[in-house]
Amino acid sequence: FCRSAQSCGHLRYKNVTHVFKTNMADRRRPSRDGENDTKASGDNDSLYWPNKKPRTAEAGAGAADGGFALSSFRAEKILRESAREKSIFIHGKMGQDGEEEQNAVVILEKTPIREDTLPELFKNSQLQLDMRNNIYSTYHLQPPVHLNEMKATVVCPATEKHVKKYLRQEMFLIHETGEDYRSITLPYIQSQSFSVQWVYNILEKKAEADRIVFEDPDKDTGFILLPDFKWDQKQLDDLYLIAIVHRRDIKSLRDLTAEHLPLLQNIQKRGEEAILKKYNVPRNKLRVYLHYQPSYYHLHVHFTSLGYEAPGCGVEKAHLLSDVLLNLLAEPGYYGSRTLPFPLRADDSLLQKFKDAERL
Repeated sequence: FCRSAQSCGHLRYKNVTHVFKTNMADRRRPSRDGENDTKASGDNDSLYWPNKKPRTAEAGAGAADGGFALSSFRAEKILRESAREKSIFIHGKMGQDGEEEQNAVVILEKTPIREDTLPELFKNSQLQLDMRNNIYSTYHLQPPVHLNEMKATVVCPATEKHVKKYLRQEMFLIHETGEDYRSITLPYIQSQSFSVQWVYNILEKKAEADRIVFEDPDKDTGFILLPDFKWDQKQLDDLYLIAIVHRRDIKSLRDLTAEHLPLLQNIQKRGEEAILKKYNVPRNKLRVYLHYQPSYYHLHVHFTSLGYEAPGCGVEKAHLLSDVLLNLLAEPGYYGSRTLPFPLRADDSLLQKFKDAERL
């Protein structure tokens, strides 16, 4: 997920989400100290507990560090599931130690298969034949317990907005003109309480300082680069990092002008250099882009592996940074005047604003 007060992609941080890892077989796994857990996928959102690392706990028992016990979760409704992404979003109640039950959302997703585990996977897994036809065979495969891992993200207490965010809904494509932005979208943004305090916590090193991959501290052209929580950092196929700018006066793509070219060029150049140095992934294997609408209103740039179909990387939402640079070089006020498309969910209050203005 991204972290957001809306739905991102949604890079949003609140004091409510906890990340666990569990095994599909017996829900137990050996702990691995020093690893950083990551955000759940699904839509682009992620919530994080400021000033603390994501916590790993057994699913069926109370965690020694005070984390949730999933055995105390009572499922009520499946909000969304995806066979392709191997994930499921569940709404229910969470209560333990005699406490009053609270609304919660639990997100379960199968973790990627890692190349370094293949020798053990092939050697120690159990196979049961399902079907054979000529040269083709299919099997049910049961890998060793510690290789049969799931990631669980718990949002608790979950608000109605969280539940709606994860609920599968009809989508609508908006074509927002520059005037639409000024008369509909911008007043809407200004009227909402979209908190980006979690962003400031990162910029001020109050949270996630140990996750920073690179920082340029310049107040005008600087940024912090760190892994997105959708990436578990165990393989490069789904590499996903976020560059968050130090400037606090740029909400989104709409605010960008030729004045910001040095900032954007710096993010592209130094971000790509940092990723090459740390992960040995060259620039021609990266997708570098911005979202519009973004999941949170503080300028940030996404760096993902080119072969990874990350949530929100479709043409209706993602704008390549290289295109943004070319557009601003050709026309300094390009993004203040051009029509920009973006998708909205049926329950999004911004969609209603466009309907009220007869712009849908």
